[in-house]
Amino acid sequence: MPFTIDSVVPWGRTMAEYRGMFNLIESDLRGRILGCGDGPASFNAEMSAQGRAVVSVDPLYAFPAAAIERRVEETHDIIIEQVTRNRDDFVWTHVPSIPALGRRRMGAMRRFLADFPQGKREGRYVDASLPDLPFDDNAFDLALSSHFLFLYSEQFDLAFHLRALQEMLRVAGEARVFPLLQIGGAHSPHVQAVLSTFAAQGIRATMESVSYEFQRGGNRMMRLRKPCGTRA
Repeated sequence: MPFTIDSVVPWGRTMAEYRGMFNLIESDLRGRILGCGDGPASFNAEMSAQGRAVVSVDPLYAFPAAAIERRVEETHDIIIEQVTRNRDDFVWTHVPSIPALGRRRMGAMRRFLADFPQGKREGRYVDASLPDLPFDDNAFDLALSSHFLFLYSEQFDLAFHLRALQEMLRVAGEARVFPLLQIGGAHSPHVQAVLSTFAAQGIRATMESVSYEFQRGGNRMMRLRKPCGTRA
């Protein structure tokens, strides 16, 4: 089935949230970073404004800014209504309230939209998606996947997750994924199999606690690191 703008539910996250979700420290931020499935997050825009090196990939970027903005406006109230009905599934610490959530998400998406045309011309926003990335081996130091892998475990099987993560490790020395829960809050059935598979390949595969938690119980990320000297 072809990817269409009507199938997208855009929901942007900020650089501060990325730092919390992925335990990003200053040395990480100085490297070459790839964001897989970044959608309308403001991470790229905020990082680029600081002179840092980020490339984001998402099939959403095939569409013009005006179409993405229309889709943001169409879906915002729907998402907020769903969060309101399921508010007990979330931790209201980093985000203090539902109105604050709406403001934060719209602020991130507006910053993305303002940056998107120039960023696309500069090659910072690339129309691509896992498990096939249009980059050379080891083009990046760190590859991130936010709210895609594991979250959609019912839609994407274990084989897809292994291919996607192998591709992230082909283009980067390290891969991090957040969260490790499915939609609805259940633990992904793929996590342990992924950890075991990569550990058997000599990849350092760990789960780590992070400072960020919004989806209740979603305060861990997966970290995969190639051995020093490994090129692909």
